[in-house]
Amino acid sequence: QGTSLILITHDLGLVATSCDDVAVVYAGEIIEYGSKEEIYDHPSHPYTIGLFGAIPNLESDVRRLANIEGLPPDPSNLPTGCSFAPRCPYATEECRTKPPKSEQIAEKHYCSCYIGRQKRGAV
Repeated sequence: QGTSLILITHDLGLVATSCDDVAVVYAGEIIEYGSKEEIYDHPSHPYTIGLFGAIPNLESDVRRLANIEGLPPDPSNLPTGCSFAPRCPYATEECRTKPPKSEQIAEKHYCSCYIGRQKRGAV
């Protein structure tokens, strides 16, 4: 059809049925980008992993969904380094002081995370 649509949502089910490519945004920055298959099959940024962990599993009887600890940062006062570092269970001193750059980790997959890149091995 030669058309495009930008869908902004937290509904990962809707994304799965409607999108070809996915950009995960945190604190106004794209932190992970790739084909839908790459993002859904191999989430690499801890925030993306947390989003998928919050999806209800109808086969499990749980009282409460998983959540990402802490609060999003104040957009007018972002932390030094990675904006997700204060909430990230894997954050290192490098994460807290040096903002990660987006790097290719697979043919159609980019990640802005020191830990996520190590996990997949940057291309």
